[in-house]
Parts: sequence; C-alpha cells; structure tokens
Amino acid sequence: MKIMLVEDNEAIIMGLEYLLSQEGFQVVTARTAVQAEGLMKKEDCDLVLLDIALPDGDGFAICRQIKEKAQIPVIFLTAREEEADVVRGLDLGADDYVIKPFRNRELVSRIKGALRRNGKGSAILRCGDIVLDAGTGKVKRGDVEISLTRLEYKILSNMMSCPGKLFTRDRILEDIWDISGNFVNDNTLSVTMKRLREKLGDSEGTVIRTVRGMGYRMER
Repeated sequence: MKIMLVEDNEAIIMGLEYLLSQEGFQVVTARTAVQAEGLMKKEDCDLVLLDIALPDGDGFAICRQIKEKAQIPVIFLTAREEEADVVRGLDLGADDYVIKPFRNRELVSRIKGALRRNGKGSAILRCGDIVLDAGTGKVKRGDVEISLTRLEYKILSNMMSCPGKLFTRDRILEDIWDISGNFVNDNTLSVTMKRLREKLGDSEGTVIRTVRGMGYRMER
C-alpha cells in the first residue's frame, strides 16, 4: 500500500520513510502544499499523513481538497494540539489526529486501523497453511483452530503481516509491552515463542525461523 507523507521536516521525513518501509508500505513525500497537490494528481495513494503547518499553506486546505475528490483516509500528524485544531481537522473528514512527538508503534497501529476502517486493509492473513482472521481473532492451521494467549496472538499477527521480514527481539518485546502494560523480560519472550511454536506444530522452527543473535522471521 502507498502512503503520501506531507511534511517539511527532513528529520521526520527520514524517520517515517524508514519506519513505514519496514512495515511494508511504499512512501511518497511532499514537502509543500503545491507538491502535495501535484502528487495527488499522479499518484494512487491509499492514505495521507498530513502536517498542518507547511511553507506555502496549511494542511486543512489540503485535507478539504482530498476529501472533495476521493475517499482516501487522512491522518493529521502535527504539533498543533489546540482543541480547536483537532475539532477542525476531524470536521473536515480526517480519520485521525496524531500530535507530535508521536510513538512509532502507536502511529503504525493508527495507520493500519484507518486503512481497515476504509476497507483497504485485509482482515485475513495467510502464511502457508496458517490463517489468521483479524476480524474474529481466530487462528487456524489447516482445519484445526488454535487457541492463543493475547501475547502469542499479538506476536503472530505482527509477524504474519510482514512475512519474510526479520523481527528483532527488541522490537517484539516493545510490542508485547504495549498490550500487556507490564514489564516483559527477554526470558518471557523466549518462553512465549516456544509455546507459540508448540501450538502451531512448529517444533522444528520451519514456520517461525530463528535468526541467531538477532530475532525471528515468519516464513511465507
């Protein structure tokens, strides 16, 4: 899926291009309102990340133009946190309003949520004969339904969303912390991965590969 990033801060652009590419998104960038208008005419984007304060205009006008022409989800990504700005952005049809500084994992979650609500994100994930239905929360391997804990489900869902990608242990620990609300140590991750593999019938580690000294990779 393709995301258009409208932002004039070079550091934020570089950070988001890396973050979103790691999540499997293609990113096109506009640094001004004029560039954003040009990209919208030639690029078929699935979502727009939009700053408000731009060198030659503001994001509110761009959002209005986008919503008049297409049903593309828009997320404001801005340092302006005044209630009036938030209300104005949402009234213009924005799908979300994220205030800088933002947390990377939370932003990615909001992006995926906006895509799903607009019918652009698949609720069914498949890797080999493993199927995860995000709509019902069910996981099956073949015809057998597998019961997972919240932590196991979260890990599997993230890895199945990007098959073939390396997930470092630090990255997985960060995601686990997000949903448990408690400190999770490295040993807990090892135990959780072992149990997840057992439930998937992956005792040989051919479905979830261990990349020694780095992390894990979900096979396609």
